[in-house]
Amino acid sequence: MSDDLIEERRDYSANTLSAAELANTPLEQFRHWMKQARAAKILDASAMALATADSTGQPHVRIVLLKKVDDEGFSWYTYQQSDKGDQLAQNPQASLLFYWRELERQVRIEGRVVRLDPTNADEYFYSRPEGSRFSAAASIQSAPVENRAELQAKVAALHQQYPDGNVPRPDVWGGYQLQPTRFEFWQGRDDRLHDRFIYTKHDNAWTTQRLSP
Repeated sequence: MSDDLIEERRDYSANTLSAAELANTPLEQFRHWMKQARAAKILDASAMALATADSTGQPHVRIVLLKKVDDEGFSWYTYQQSDKGDQLAQNPQASLLFYWRELERQVRIEGRVVRLDPTNADEYFYSRPEGSRFSAAASIQSAPVENRAELQAKVAALHQQYPDGNVPRPDVWGGYQLQPTRFEFWQGRDDRLHDRFIYTKHDNAWTTQRLSP
């Protein structure tokens, strides 16, 4: 095998997925799988890849943490003048991917992204640990910085300015919500004959379809 070719082959046999097992709605199915991922004590089960595209069509992807899921959609928080914030302003369509290796499962979710009301951002921001709040207030996410010492100095200055720990939420730090129109649930199977099902939304109703692996 060439040194520059990395290939790890293994069979997938941890679970199965059939049409009869699917929940009536994709949100129910997602919650069921997320509950199982947490029960399995999977590290960072709420971590998701967030894929966006800028105005030229160039895709960008990074890992963020899911903070809330409800009937409206999937929510996370970030600096809204970051690279991903700029991309979502240019093209408010995105995809999410959850990968739970130990369960041999993936969930892909696509839809439109909207900004959350600032009151939602306040509630979550002030629930964070103090260190996280000061880091968010000190860092202009995605902006160039000379070195780590510069970031640490900004944090130290904010601690002097707000010795009680009540550093305010930056106006440009807030939440986003992806409102889904398509889900795909992928379950690894033996011999790469994986189970794949999609939910698509038509007139506010969800339909399902099995896909070839």
